[in-house]
Amino acid sequence: MAAHYELKDAANGQFMFNLKAANGEVILTSETYKSKESALNGIESVKKNSPEDAQYERKTAKSDAPYFVLKAKNHEVIGKSEMYSSASAMEKGIESVKKNGPTATTHDITK
Repeated sequence: MAAHYELKDAANGQFMFNLKAANGEVILTSETYKSKESALNGIESVKKNSPEDAQYERKTAKSDAPYFVLKAKNHEVIGKSEMYSSASAMEKGIESVKKNGPTATTHDITK
């Protein structure tokens, strides 16, 4: 299967999405949105911002695990990665989002 966004229901009637690589692994998880339309706008924002390295903020968790967040031009967080075992693994994750983000299709699995 090709890389895709999986739009799904979240708690309390909200919505969220994951960007999944071709192997099915989640490479970016969104914040939660109050409406489906807002979540779809979030996907469009990932498509626009994901190719640009400047939109990624590389971080380290309290556990010392590296991860990243993708931000829109207004500095709002659009999504974040999983925790990685190393900085090089995190960089591969960023490269995957850069490659797949702009062109991935959207699969709507909401109820």
